[in-house]
Amino acid sequence: MIQVDGADFGLDRSVQVTLKLEHCQHTGSFKARGAFANLLAREVPPAGVVAASGGNHGAAVAFAAQRLGKAARIFVPSVASPVKLAQITSYGADLVIEGDRYADALAASERWIVSSGAMPVHAYDQVETMLGAGTTGAELEEQAADLDSVLVAVGGGGLIGGIAAWYTGAGRASPRVVGVEPELAPTLTRALAAGRPVDAEAGGIAADSLAPRRVGGLMFPLAQSRIERVILVSDAAIRSAQETLWRLLRLVAEPGGAAALAALTSGSYRPREGERVGVVICGGNCTAVDFGR
Repeated sequence: MIQVDGADFGLDRSVQVTLKLEHCQHTGSFKARGAFANLLAREVPPAGVVAASGGNHGAAVAFAAQRLGKAARIFVPSVASPVKLAQITSYGADLVIEGDRYADALAASERWIVSSGAMPVHAYDQVETMLGAGTTGAELEEQAADLDSVLVAVGGGGLIGGIAAWYTGAGRASPRVVGVEPELAPTLTRALAAGRPVDAEAGGIAADSLAPRRVGGLMFPLAQSRIERVILVSDAAIRSAQETLWRLLRLVAEPGGAAALAALTSGSYRPREGERVGVVICGGNCTAVDFGR
């Protein structure tokens, strides 16, 4: 966790920004939380586990399976970053590239579940996955108990759903939870407008982490009742947020990891005077810096 003066991000100097550095987690994203929650809380069959992923979830499941001595097969779409593919194979998992988007990889994984008997570990639409993601909120509350708002990137919604559930559980006073999505992958925005999860566009520079086509059914009621609003940000704003993180703090975040910050740096989210804002930097699996030059 890092606390930054708002002026560093072009905001009023009275604004305090707390960055939750989930890109420093095992496997480079918050996804390790949900992966271990699944493998530790459920009975893994001899066939092992299977997951569909844009990359980060797959790396996390592969890592958890390796640490716990379980077999893993990971299905990813062709848009997955080479960095993430290398991670998955380095953890000893079987890697299968299927289709152009996450939904294609998910369909292929579901066919494998039927034929193999492997245990599915869903990237976001599973209770254990959301419980694991919710520990991000638990830590953030412990580390920065006085936040007024928390900005969280939205893909399938497991992270923001888990965080929102944590903050509003047991009647505790809580900050406002605000979702941030790429303009080219407005999954939760479309769902809230329709009153149910529906298909949305699945493109943009964060397509390997924030473009599952539709949000999860488990998180959607949480979104309706516990997420204040959802903000859309452009690819250019996301790229600018990545550059800002590197320039000011020497932090390397992937596009999806920087999306929540992009709401601040682009002016799409305007904090009130003196507001204490939490921002989850949720992933860092990219090659944004060439250290050989």
